[in-house]
This record gives sequence, C-alpha cells and structure tokens, in this order.
Amino acid sequence: MSASVAVYRNIYTEDRFRQTYGTEDRSGGRERLRDRLAQRCSCSQVDCLHLVKKRLPVCSWLPKYKLKKWLLGDIIAGLTVGIVHIPQGMAFALLTSVAPVYGLYTSFFPVVLYMLFGTGHHVSTGTFAVLSLMTGSVVEQLVPIPLTLNSSSPEAAEFEAQRIGVASAVAFLSGIMMLCMCGLQLGFLSTYLSEPIVKAFTSAAAFHVTVSQLQSMLGLRLPRFAGAFSLFKTLASVMENVPHTNLAELVISLLCLAVLVPVKEVNSRFRERLRTPIPVEIITPRLPALETVPEIAGDTVAITLVAYAELLAHGISNTVSSLFTCFPNSATLATTNILDSAGGHTQLAGLFTSLVVLIVLLLIGPLFYFLPKAVLACINVTSLRQMFLLFQDLPDLWRISKIDFMVWIVTWLSVVVLNVDLGLAIGVVFSMMTVICRTQRANCSVLGRAANTEIYRSINNHNKCYEVPGVKILTYNGPIYYGNRSFFKADMAQLLGLTPERIRSREKALKAIEKREREAINSVEQGVTDSSFSSKNDLFRSEMAEGEVQAVLIDCSSVIFVDVAGARLFTQMCMECQKIGVRIYLANCNESVLKILTSSGLMNYMNPQHIFVTVHDAVVYIQQQREKPPENNTTVWV
Repeated sequence: MSASVAVYRNIYTEDRFRQTYGTEDRSGGRERLRDRLAQRCSCSQVDCLHLVKKRLPVCSWLPKYKLKKWLLGDIIAGLTVGIVHIPQGMAFALLTSVAPVYGLYTSFFPVVLYMLFGTGHHVSTGTFAVLSLMTGSVVEQLVPIPLTLNSSSPEAAEFEAQRIGVASAVAFLSGIMMLCMCGLQLGFLSTYLSEPIVKAFTSAAAFHVTVSQLQSMLGLRLPRFAGAFSLFKTLASVMENVPHTNLAELVISLLCLAVLVPVKEVNSRFRERLRTPIPVEIITPRLPALETVPEIAGDTVAITLVAYAELLAHGISNTVSSLFTCFPNSATLATTNILDSAGGHTQLAGLFTSLVVLIVLLLIGPLFYFLPKAVLACINVTSLRQMFLLFQDLPDLWRISKIDFMVWIVTWLSVVVLNVDLGLAIGVVFSMMTVICRTQRANCSVLGRAANTEIYRSINNHNKCYEVPGVKILTYNGPIYYGNRSFFKADMAQLLGLTPERIRSREKALKAIEKREREAINSVEQGVTDSSFSSKNDLFRSEMAEGEVQAVLIDCSSVIFVDVAGARLFTQMCMECQKIGVRIYLANCNESVLKILTSSGLMNYMNPQHIFVTVHDAVVYIQQQREKPPENNTTVWV
C-alpha cells in the first residue's frame, strides 16, 4: 500500500516566508561585531581551562583514563608498534640519506610529543617513506657526498653531521609552517589533495622509493639523482653499473626478500586473526642548519602539505624534534593500522612505543651500526606492498568516475616521469582544473511537473513529467560566476529562444499594442469609440501569445553561489525578457545568492514578490495570476 501526502497552505514568497518564520534581527551589525569581539577577548577561569584542554589534549583524556579497561591494550599495542618502528625508522633514514640512528631518534621524540599534543586516539607518528624520500632529495642536493669518500674517514663524519643538519632544518621549517597554518586557520588547504591524488601520489612515490633502493640492494655506490626524470636517470645508472654488483650484498638482499615478502603476505592475509603482526624486521638539543632555510623553503612547502594531518600536533612535533637531530615526521598508515588492530585505546600507547625505541637507543643501538644497507633497503621495498596494490582501485574508479580516474593517471604519470614534488603539484592543478571545467559547463535543463504532485524533474530524464503551459521552468546545476556566465547565457538563450531577431520582432509587436491602446484612449477622450478595437486587440494578443512562453521560472536550488558578473547577467536577462513581454520568477534561492542578487540592483528590474520559496509556489502563483486577479489569501494545494 503506497502512502500519500496532502498539503494545504499559503503561497510563500521569500519576503512573506521571512516575515512569518524568519528570525528577527534586533541588533545592528556593529553591535554584533562588538559583542563577538568582546566575547573572544574575554578571559575567565573556564575559558583558560578550555583553552588548555584544547591545545594540550593530554589534560583532557588522561584524567578520564580507564586504567583496568585500557591499560593492557595500550601496553600491547605500544610495544608492538615500537618493535615495528625500530627497523622501519632505520630503513627510512636510508631514504633520507642520513645515518640509521637518526631514524630511531625520529621514531622516539615525535611519538612522545604527539602523545601530549595529538588528538587521535589511534594515530601513530614517526617516519614516513614518502617524506623521507622527499627530504633525502633535498639533502642530496645541498650536501652531496663524493663517491670516493671513505666511510670511516673524519671527513665522512663531517658530511654526516651536515646532512642531518639539513634534514633537521627541513623538519624545523616544516613545523614552523604547520604552526603558522594552524594560527591562520589554513588547514582547509589539505582538502585540495583529493583521494585520487593521494593514492596516485603514494603509488608513484613507491616506485621512486623502490628504484632508489636498488643500488643498496646490489651493493653499488652511485650518485642520487634529483629533479625531473630522476627515476629514469637512476635506473639507467643502475643498469650501467650492474656488472659491478657486490655479490655478498646481493645474496643478503635475496635472503631478506625471501623472508620478508612471505611474512608480509601472512600478516596481510591473516590480519583479522593476528592480534599483532609478526615482527621479523628487527641527547643533547642543538639547532638544525638554519642557514640552509632559504634554499630548502620551496621543497619544504610540498613536504609540509604531504605531512599534514593535525597542524598543531605535528607542527610542534616537527619543530621540537628537529632540535634533537630528527628529520621530518608525520602520521604513518602502517603503524596506525597496527596500533588499532593490536588493541590500542588512547594516546598512552605512544608512551610504551617510545620506551621500546629508547631501550634500543641506549642499550642495543650500537649493534645496528654494522647492519648492511641491503637489509634496510629490503625493509623499505617490502614495506611498500600496500602502495603498489593501489592499482587495484583503478577499475572501480573508472566505473564510478572517469574524471577521477584521469586525475589518478595524470598524477601517477607526473610523479613517476618527473619527480615527487612537481608531480604532486601537477596533480593538484589538474584536479582543480577538472573542478573548474565542471562548473563552467554545468547542465542547464528544463523542468516538468509530475502529474498531481509538487515534484519537478528534468524532462530529458523523465518522459512522464510535462512542462507547465506558458511557463518555462529552468534549472542550472552549478554556480554562476565570471568563469561560466557566457555558457549560462548561451544555454538560457537557446532554451528560451532569445535570439536578437525574436527580441526585435516581439518588441515591435508590443509597441504596436501599446500604440493601439493609446489611440483607443485618445478616441474615448474625444468621444469617438472604435467598437472593433477590443476584438482586434484581443485577437492580436492571443496570436502573439499562442505557443509562446509568458513566464520564465528559474530554480536556483543548485546555484550555490553567484558573483557580481553572474548577478549582472540576471539583470540583463530580466531586461531582455521584459522587452518580449516575459516575466522572470525565481525559486529556491539560498540566502547568500539572494543577498548578492538584491544588492546588485536586480530588484529594480524585477518584482520582489516574484521570488518564491519553492518551484511549486511560483507555478501556482503564475497560474492564479493568469486565471483571476491576485488575492491576499492565495493558497497552494498538492
């Protein structure tokens, strides 16, 4: 049994609806602004406590901590993540072109800081492959190490200190940028990194990481290339030097891959059954090299956008940890998943993670000094498994949205062919261009009414919805601004038939009617009447109106905003429609659109009472105006 609905109410224009249901504005704009400023500038004990809890979340969640219920889960999750951080941190240090021990530092200090300032209960911070790769490119550009340098010489130690100084400077500047973005409320900028961009970027970056590790897996000492086409330059260099492969390093790499790949597969396949993954991969503050800030500023912007998750927490984390010889860090997907699946409940799990890393640093850290780079390279390659599997999303993406599919492909090709920074920028620009193009060529369609309902749908997609006689109902599915006003005007002119020839012919017809009316008035004043005038004039009007549109109703429900150019276009349309005797009506205008249209002077050419709350209100009003004189208590019945 189908349900039905019946509505009987007054017809509402925007003015009448606002008078009936709107909120009365009792205070002026200045008073409201003054009150808001006074409220924000006021300081009380409650406000101070709220600010402390907001900026230092540990003061909010720690007093509510459920010791018996959450402690065990946090301990297990924290220890598990800490075990994973040890090999991952050292391996990603290799990507950053610094010593492995600095990867352990970056797995310790940021974790402690995030525990204090972070808001995510299940977020794990530390080293991140893509950030490490991007930072490593900056380090290699500023502090290249000669291939002939002996790793045990004093010069090698000096080069290493310079390298970590540059990496720490990148972390410091990135943290400062995040804090500035937090203060300026610029967190919305990260929304321009759409899901196809992020997935394509990480997948393509995985290729860069893998190729960059080939020389370590083969035991080759090759220069690290940066800039456009760096991936192909590296591949060519590796292929050219394959005859010089170190067989011992190659054997170690093959053995590591033989162990790591199957275990990674087991962890992936039995993730739901395994509470924790199988762990097969086994202080004095100082200023970073701040003199390099002008040279690293451009690259740091891209690193900051990639590292963004929580501006305040990660801004403090990068800034403070850079003083302890750490390179850029962020939230990491792999350890975050482990933290969640291992049963972590709160940020306290970070305390136990940092304890594991601290024990390694203090007690067994020196044992990792002679760890072959081939092992770390294999850890890097196998940790990228999930990134390579992102290609599996492409068939679904093609089926859902071909535009997003193109964004994915363009971003991936740009990152692979050019480099990580430039590729990401191209992906963002291309994605924004697709949005602009879609708003420029938004669909303009004619609406028809479903019989005996107040529902109006496009007649192109609903063959049982019919146009209201004499009324052309149009809808535009996008904003109306300077970028698409010409397309909007062309679509409206085509649907309404507003050609220059038609406008001129209708103007002549209307002028002829007005002339005959003036002549009739003069005849009456002189005492002479023309009995045939009324019938002739009515016949002329009926012929002119037969099959013609007498009213245009624009449904603005999908018009999210209008700029000055769009508002002026509305005014121009009203003037052109008036010339041919057609009235303009609006419906479903949101507050911002209505305000701009009103401020632009549209009401000088349009009756304010022709703006309605719904399309059906406008249609009923137009029909009543044609059938009988207007009444005060007009109603709509559905």
